[in-house]
Amino acid sequence: MGRITVIGLGASDLNQMPIGIYKMLKEEKNIYFRTKEHPVINELVKEGITFTSFDEIYEKHEEFSDVYDEIVITLISESINKNIVYAVPGHPLVAEMTVKMLIDYEGCNKFDLEILGGQSFLDAMFSSLRIDPIEGFQFLDATSFNKNEINLKNHLIFCQVYDKFIASNLKIELLELLPYDYIVKVVISAGSSEEKIYEVALEELDHNIETSNLMSVYVPPVQDEALLNNTFNRLREIITKLRSPEGCPWDRKQTHHSLKKYLLEETYELLDAIEKEDITLIEEELGDVLLQIMLHSEIADEEGYFNIHNVIELLNEKLIRRHPHVFGEVKVENENEVIANWEEIKKQEKKEEMLFRNVSNSLPSLMKAYELQKDAAKLNLDFENVEQIWDKVQEELTEFKNEISKDELKNRDHIKEFGDLIFSIVNLARFYKINPEEALEITNSKFKDRIYWIFSNLQKQGINMADVEINKLNELWEMSKKSIK
Repeated sequence: MGRITVIGLGASDLNQMPIGIYKMLKEEKNIYFRTKEHPVINELVKEGITFTSFDEIYEKHEEFSDVYDEIVITLISESINKNIVYAVPGHPLVAEMTVKMLIDYEGCNKFDLEILGGQSFLDAMFSSLRIDPIEGFQFLDATSFNKNEINLKNHLIFCQVYDKFIASNLKIELLELLPYDYIVKVVISAGSSEEKIYEVALEELDHNIETSNLMSVYVPPVQDEALLNNTFNRLREIITKLRSPEGCPWDRKQTHHSLKKYLLEETYELLDAIEKEDITLIEEELGDVLLQIMLHSEIADEEGYFNIHNVIELLNEKLIRRHPHVFGEVKVENENEVIANWEEIKKQEKKEEMLFRNVSNSLPSLMKAYELQKDAAKLNLDFENVEQIWDKVQEELTEFKNEISKDELKNRDHIKEFGDLIFSIVNLARFYKINPEEALEITNSKFKDRIYWIFSNLQKQGINMADVEINKLNELWEMSKKSIK
C-alpha cells in the first residue's frame, strides 16, 4: 500500500516555506505539483528539486471538475506501488478541491493519506489588506458560490479568479447586491515579492485587469446601511426597530388581531395589481404583504412563540416534503399526479381526518363557500352534472323571490334565501372552473371604471353627476359599456 503525502508550498517565496517542507522536497523523488504557476517554483528548480506538474491537464479540459478528477485519479494510480508527495499552493486544506477529493477517496482506496502544513495565502491576504477576520469574514470560491449566502457586512475574499471570464461572472453576481461604483480590491500573489494590489470600481472588475492563477478579489464590508436595504437581515432589523421602545408607537401597539384587516387589504391590493398586470405595482404590493408577515412573526417572537426563521423553516420542510417528485425519488407524469400526491401527503400529515380542515374561518364568505364546496366534493358530496346545479340555482332564485315578495320581512328569511342563492351560484362557478372571488372582483373593477368614465365625461362638461336625470345616466351607462369592456 502506497502513501500520498500532501504538502503546502505556502503563499510566497522560499523564505516563507517551513523548513520541514523544504527538507522533504529535497529528499523525496516522486513529487507532483498541482501547478508550477507559483512564486516559489523557480527557487525550487534552482535548488535542484525535480517534479511533475499537472498544468497540461488544465489545457485538456474546459471544466475544472474534469481537471480535478484526472489529477486525483492520476495521484491514486501513481501511489499504488510507491509513496508520492503532492504539493499544492498555500495550505492543503484551504481552497484545494483535489485535497478534499483525496480525503473522500481515502477510505475507498488502498492508499494512506498524510496532510502536512504550509502557510495559507489567507495569512498574507490579511496582512496585505490590513484586515482582522474576527470582525466578520467570508472566504468564497469565485467559480462556485451562492450569492444568497453572502453577508455584505463581512470582509469578503473571493479566490480562484483565474481569468477575465471568472472575473466577469463574479462582477455580474455582485452587481445584484452592490452598486456599480462600489470599490473592490484586486490582489495578485499576496505576500510574495510579486504582490500587486489595486482598487477598481465593481463595474470595471473585468476591464483591463491582469489575471493570474494567484488572483483574488477583496470586497470591503458595507458601511452604508442604505446599501443593505435589499437584504433580508436588514428588513428584520427594521421591523425589530419599529417594534422596539424607541420605535413607532403605531407599530408597537399592533397585535395579531389588529393586523388582520391590513393583511386582508394588502392581499387584495396585490390581487388588483396582478389583475392590472402592473409589474411595478406587483413589486410594491408584494412588499406590503411581506411587511404583514414580518410584523406577525416579530410579535410572536416577542411573545416567545416563534420567529421568522421558524416560519421559513416550517415552509421549507413542507415544500420539500410535499414535492417528493422534485426532492425525492417519486416519479410523476403530469400535473394531475402532482396534485394527487400533494393531497395524499397532506392527509398523511394529519393525525386524524378533519372535515374542512383547509378552510380558514377568516376567508371572505364568497371564497369560503368556494373552498367548502371543493372539500365536500372530495367526499363525494357533489352534484352529478351541471344541469342539476342550474336547477338548484333556479330553485333558490324562486325561493328568494317568494320570500322577498312577502309583506312581512321581520323574520329575515329573505336574507337566508339570498345566501342560498349565492351559494348555489358559487357551485355553478366551481363546475365551470371559475374562481367566484376573482370573477366578482373583475366585475367590481369594471363597474368602478364605468362609473368613473361617466363621472369624468360629465366633469369635463362642468356637469354635476348628481344633477343628471336617470334617463341621461342610463344613456351614458350604455356608452360606458362600449368603452369599458
